[in-house]
Amino acid sequence: MRIGDLKETVTMALDTLRTNKLRSGLTILGIVIGVMTVIIISSVVNGLNSSVEALVQSLGSNVLFVFRFPVFGQRPTTEMLTRKQMTYDDAVAMRSLPHVVAVSPALQYTDNSAPGRAGVTSIKAGSKKMQGTILTGDTPEHKDVQELNLLEGRFFNEGDQERSAKVAVLGYDTAQELFSGESAVGKEVTVSGMLFTVVGVLDKQKQAFGGGKNPQDNQAYFPVTTFHYMHPEQLDYWITLKYDDPKNRALVEDEMTDLLRRRRKVANEKPDNFAIFGTDSLTRLWNQITGGLFLLLFSLSSVALLVGGVGVMNIMLVSVTERTREIGVRKAIGATKQTILSQFTLEAMTLCAVGGVIGVVFGSIIALGLQFLLPSLLSTLWIGAAFASSCAIGLIFGIYPAWKAANLNPIEALRYE
Repeated sequence: MRIGDLKETVTMALDTLRTNKLRSGLTILGIVIGVMTVIIISSVVNGLNSSVEALVQSLGSNVLFVFRFPVFGQRPTTEMLTRKQMTYDDAVAMRSLPHVVAVSPALQYTDNSAPGRAGVTSIKAGSKKMQGTILTGDTPEHKDVQELNLLEGRFFNEGDQERSAKVAVLGYDTAQELFSGESAVGKEVTVSGMLFTVVGVLDKQKQAFGGGKNPQDNQAYFPVTTFHYMHPEQLDYWITLKYDDPKNRALVEDEMTDLLRRRRKVANEKPDNFAIFGTDSLTRLWNQITGGLFLLLFSLSSVALLVGGVGVMNIMLVSVTERTREIGVRKAIGATKQTILSQFTLEAMTLCAVGGVIGVVFGSIIALGLQFLLPSLLSTLWIGAAFASSCAIGLIFGIYPAWKAANLNPIEALRYE
């Protein structure tokens, strides 16, 4: 098709839009909604993926978790649930491994009156109370393993742990709620019927999703020896360790596996009765979740595009009928089937492209606005893919009306009233 014919076809398509504004607007509405949906969904998923990746990176690529069964990506079996619990001595033994830098054996309180909700309890300071605080017992190494930043004061030390000192380190939200506008260091709080002195307050911790409060900021840390007095029934340790270099991960895992199999007396022919996993397990699990969700939502947006395509086919068939005499005249003066076919196909694609542009504009605006509520990150790849999809819809659903126009009998077309 010549450049002049291309310009003429685009002009005719735009004239059709201007002449029949309401009909054209309703026709491309499905295209607009479909393109908007693709851009919004892809932006939110990209934003969430970026946030999760940043969170995982903040946890460190040289960190491993040890528990009696894997907690990410699979439901624990009865055998897993009945396994021997990890112990404090297991964590102490891991410190002797050559590449291990620090080990954090943690215990957390779970309120039995609210199954499945960790640390649903309260912490008090005078007349103020903070609900839903996570109570955690750990060693001084926890600060180094998790790379926690202190806002004020200090983390508890080896001396505090050895004498089971009644000291606590509060999370950011916990301290703000109990001592708003004041320094919490040196003040006293009541937890589990015991009185503790606050020695430090943590800065805000990173979270994967923007908006709202991070549950990890409503937390109180105690020396693990002190925690045993608070909740002696809690003996299920979650061990986190930090090693010297990410490239040594395989070696560290092998050494830990050998150590734990010996300590837990696992026979040679038996499988491991514990799980060792890294931060990449979180990334894989998240990618599985968002991958399935994205496919579902993308399928729904595809329905809108298909509906828009049907609307485009309908208006193009109407356009062929309305312009039957015009088509006859064009054929009478020498227009070929190929020319008519190309012009009507390009007209349908132009119609869809206009819908695609509108969808891209509004979808991008909404995606940018969502940044105030959710992590949202625009992707030029998906913007291009969404626009290309709208043009493809015009091509696919414009072929039949264009074919019908190209195959009109010129004599009958000239007679059409």
